[in-house]
Amino acid sequence: MDWSSLGGILLALAGIVLGQALEGGKFSSLIQPAAFMIVLFGTIGAVLLQTRPAFFIQGLRLLTWVIRPPEDDRVKLARRISTWSQIARKDGILLLENHMHSEPDLFVKTALRLVIDGTPPEKIRDICNVDINRYEVAQRNAVKIWEAAGGYAPTIGILGAVLGLIHVMENLSDPSKLGSGIAIAFVATIYGVGFANLFFLPVANKLKALVQLETTRREMVIEGMVGIANGENHKIVEERLNAYLR
Repeated sequence: MDWSSLGGILLALAGIVLGQALEGGKFSSLIQPAAFMIVLFGTIGAVLLQTRPAFFIQGLRLLTWVIRPPEDDRVKLARRISTWSQIARKDGILLLENHMHSEPDLFVKTALRLVIDGTPPEKIRDICNVDINRYEVAQRNAVKIWEAAGGYAPTIGILGAVLGLIHVMENLSDPSKLGSGIAIAFVATIYGVGFANLFFLPVANKLKALVQLETTRREMVIEGMVGIANGENHKIVEERLNAYLR
């Protein structure tokens, strides 16, 4: 559990609610279903228009990473690779086959299989880099839905404000309807700017950092496997891996 993300969301909401209370306003005045629907569904529609469905769905799935990010196991993984390097140098690469079958990570297992099969080091690097590039492009395209939402939401909020003002102008002769129209106008703007700056953009930045961390992890795996395939001393392999842990 990433408590900093959860705490950040709660702190942002608490700041808005407490600020509203200190100004003498009521929390209920911030609850405007019409403004919420305009901003939320308008933003989703705009994002769907520019995004492939597969990337949109993957972007929604990545949202769980904000609260439960993938484990950063680079230190443990570096130790395993160092151990494999010692085994390969001392007893032969073929003895790594048992370790390959028990390896849970598909990318690591694939790279280790290439080493066991006697694939040339540069070929291992090329094959694994293709996999990394494919992974990074797919994940970054998925993350872009949150960046796009952060860009569209404020504008949709302004659109909601204009709609609210139109409603006000249409009912100038009926004072009882002026309050709701003005409320929708201003609250829609708050929703648009608030969603963008307190949720959509922070989520996008958080996910970009996590995708970069996973990319770095995979690059570390490549360096380790190339070192094993070259028959390098495990101390040299360790030094290469440590560069990715700093």
